[in-house]
Amino acid sequence: MIDAAEESPAAPGPGRSRWETVQPWLTLACRVGLAAVLITAAVTKYPPALSVEAVEAYELFPPEIAELIGYTLPLFELALALLLLIGLATRYTGIVSALLMVAFIAGILSAMARGLSIDCGCFGGGGQVDPGETTYGISIARDLGFTALGAFIAIWPRSPFALDRALGLFR
Repeated sequence: MIDAAEESPAAPGPGRSRWETVQPWLTLACRVGLAAVLITAAVTKYPPALSVEAVEAYELFPPEIAELIGYTLPLFELALALLLLIGLATRYTGIVSALLMVAFIAGILSAMARGLSIDCGCFGGGGQVDPGETTYGISIARDLGFTALGAFIAIWPRSPFALDRALGLFR
């Protein structure tokens, strides 16, 4: 039998630390925040031709693969956002989201190291820009923050309003 303190993530009770009370709400904030970022990133990549152009600017893939990535990346970002919002497979979604951000950071570092002058295309746009218009440092710092959100979710997946919780996956 589950008592009320175990059932409600915010219920303070005997033997419950402040962290145990606050952590689920922090995870919820991370879930919603990262989902908002992923939705924004996906929506700003439409029409898909913009996303394809941004992927091609990195000069990492043959045109066919760049096109495939350009078309599917926004859908993948939306799928991750939906899973975060409903709280399903929360730990795994946090891991995959963090790894996606690491891949974005690697792409940006690669472009920077090869002397490309491109917009990352993370939130729409993308493609060639003047050398003074690149924002690699800001993009990397931002994506490190998003990576941290995903890692937090992966390490502490328990949160309110999560389907995982209703299914008894995290208590």
